[in-house]
Amino acid sequence: MPEGHSRAKKGGVKVPHLVVAEIVAGLREVFAQGRHADKVIEYAFKQHRKWGSRDRRLYAESLYDCVRHWRWLWHVAGLPDAQHDRGDNLSAQDTWMVWAAYWLLNKGPWPEFDELKGLPAEQWLERSRQSVAPALRFSWPDWLDAHASSELPSTWPQWREVLNEAAPVYLRANTLKTTRRALRERLATEGVAVEPIKEVTTALQLTQRCWLFGLPSFREGLFELQDAASQQVAPALEVEPGMRVIDACAGGGGKTLHLAALMQNRGRILALDVHGWKLEELRRRCRRAGVDIVETRLIENSKSVKRLQDSADRLLLDVPCSGMGVLRRNPDAKWKLSPEQLQRLELEQATILERYSAMVKVGGKMVYATCSILPAENERQIERFLSTRAGSWELEQQWHSEPQSQGWDGFFAARLRRIS
Repeated sequence: MPEGHSRAKKGGVKVPHLVVAEIVAGLREVFAQGRHADKVIEYAFKQHRKWGSRDRRLYAESLYDCVRHWRWLWHVAGLPDAQHDRGDNLSAQDTWMVWAAYWLLNKGPWPEFDELKGLPAEQWLERSRQSVAPALRFSWPDWLDAHASSELPSTWPQWREVLNEAAPVYLRANTLKTTRRALRERLATEGVAVEPIKEVTTALQLTQRCWLFGLPSFREGLFELQDAASQQVAPALEVEPGMRVIDACAGGGGKTLHLAALMQNRGRILALDVHGWKLEELRRRCRRAGVDIVETRLIENSKSVKRLQDSADRLLLDVPCSGMGVLRRNPDAKWKLSPEQLQRLELEQATILERYSAMVKVGGKMVYATCSILPAENERQIERFLSTRAGSWELEQQWHSEPQSQGWDGFFAARLRRIS
């Protein structure tokens, strides 16, 4: 085996070259090919089923951290800042240098791999101590940093840093099959430690990261992975057993499943989406969770929505958004977002509110939700909608969740009631 291609040791910790090489390859997939980081990780785990928990953790944590801090690490490695987002020209050596900068700043001297020989560690450390603009130091695209500063002038300096942290892992107990207390006890027998979240009655927080999808309790449908803030959206809709509920942007169905549990699996939930593959995933999850009141339906055109006018007791609109509140979980999203895409999303949100709200009966309620922190996607959308619906709708409640104060994802939700 060539020199540097074994498990190099630093400080007594084995650093396998194969895993690091896969990290470098994964980063090139994210930045050069535009793949989503979570899918890159999922695929790597399937390709390397013999990896142990330490190798999995090294791979996932390193890849996510490099994506979060990509621009800063690129700078520390002495690469030109103007080229940090030019994925089509990203070379393997540049990517190895970014990983080396990550390891140097977080772990210490890098392993003696062939790809890293001759790199000037002391120069890199000196560069890391120099003062630079916040957008560079905290790895944000200049346009997005300026836009967020304009939208959130008093809070963005704190958000800018917090959104680069790794997010805690939360579970939602499936109350159709178990209780939170029973689930906690069951997980303990499987070697998984969790703590209850006082403010959210179904939520448990993982105290140490581990691979959850292979657990018998997961396969039995006893829990779903869902952030504590996300777990507050379905209860905000105030559903009851026997109601007719529409989840009009259902996606993979995390909130659909939560609604079914709140309804005690009695009534009817119509799950709509424009992507058939997402609805297929929802059907699979329903089977595992023991949910049989959900009907999935593909939105093929405007008639799919018009046919449902005045038919719902409750309507959930978990609309497409920038994802600015969940960047701790999806850090590559900030590198994929563009000003044009953000404008399209805001227009799409307004259109969905305008057209889909007609599905609610008089006296019924609707929740509009996003996983964004930007007012243009949140409060201002509600204000605009109500300004054109005077006397027809009223705002009952709206709330935000903020990682810097609660540790949860950044979410917004507003509940409105149709009054005429």
